[in-house]
Amino acid sequence: MALAKLGAVVLDCPDPHALAGFYAEVLGGTPEGDDAWVDLKVPDGPTLAFQTAPGFVPPRWPAPDHSQQFHLDVTVEDLDAAEKAVLALGAKPLDAEDRSRTFRVYADPAGHPFCLCAC
Repeated sequence: MALAKLGAVVLDCPDPHALAGFYAEVLGGTPEGDDAWVDLKVPDGPTLAFQTAPGFVPPRWPAPDHSQQFHLDVTVEDLDAAEKAVLALGAKPLDAEDRSRTFRVYADPAGHPFCLCAC
C-alpha cells in the first residue's frame, strides 16, 4: 500500500502564467492561479504547477558539473509535427539533431529540459 498520492509536479520559474501557458498549449488544460502559483490540470494526467522563483537560474543540459534537476517526458504521435509546434511556442532545441532516436530534447521558455518521445 502506498504511503502517499502524488498531488502535483511543480516547476520553479520567473513567470508562472507564461510557462503554464506554454505547457497548456503542449499538453492541454487551462491554467488557473495567481502571480505566485499557477496550476495546470492536465487532462488524464497529474497537475502540473508553476511557482514564482525569484533569482531563478535554469538548469544546464547537458552539463556534467550542473544537474538538469528535473525533466518531463512528453509522449507524442508524430515527432516532426510536435517539434515544429513546440518550437513555434518558444521551446529551444537542446539535443534534437539525431533523427534516428525515438526522442528529442528541448528547453521550455524558462529553460527546463523536456523530451518529446515517440509513442
